[in-house]
This record gives sequence, structure tokens and C-alpha cells, in this order.
Amino acid sequence: MPLSEHEQKLLEQLEKQLHEDDPKFANSMGSDPGRSWSTRHVVIGVLCALAGVFLLLVGVTLQNILVGVLGFIVMGGGVYFATMRSSSSGTKGSKSGSGKAGKQRSSFMSSLEERWDERRRGEP
Repeated sequence: MPLSEHEQKLLEQLEKQLHEDDPKFANSMGSDPGRSWSTRHVVIGVLCALAGVFLLLVGVTLQNILVGVLGFIVMGGGVYFATMRSSSSGTKGSKSGSGKAGKQRSSFMSSLEERWDERRRGEP
């Protein structure tokens, strides 16, 4: 079921607030709006990982430890590169208005807290 426009706006506000309040946690959750998945990174990373697997198998077949270790390193680097997120160009623009967003955030949070308290008081 798709979200309504109002719900989408609320979700975007909550995400922005999370990034302002606790950017380290928000980055660990991977919902940073300033960073996105890059198809190019995924494709290159997967190709490198496959090349690494191939080198690893060649190293095992030839019983050459150096080629096997090199294959493992290439494979790991490919996976890392595929899972990297690239910064979008709009990141600088979103950080410039952080002063206004902080004021909106506090009023937004206070209104949410008030609504939550009202709901809790209404229950037996």
C-alpha cells in the first residue's frame, strides 16, 4: 500500500531530523538522503568480485598461494566497492539551511510529543 503525500512528507521530516540529531546512527542505518547507491559502483564491484573469485580458483588449481591471496583481496575490494555509496551533489545545499531546520525540528518534535501525551492520557 503506497503512502499518502502527507505520510511521505512526515517520513521525510523524520529522516531529516534523525540525520540532524544522530548522524552516526543514521549513517549506520543507511538512510542518508545525501548519499545514494550508484549503479556504476555496483556493476564494477560485482565484476571485480567475480574476477577475484576467478583468481582465487586459479590460485587453488595451480596450488599457488600468492595468486589465491591476490584473488581474495581483489574479491574483497570488489565487494567493498560495490557496497560503497556515492555522495550526491545536493549535499552541500541541504546543509546550508540547517539553522532553519533546527527550529522546525524542535517545534515538530514538541508537537509530536504533545500528541503522544494526549493519546496516552486518553487511554485508561
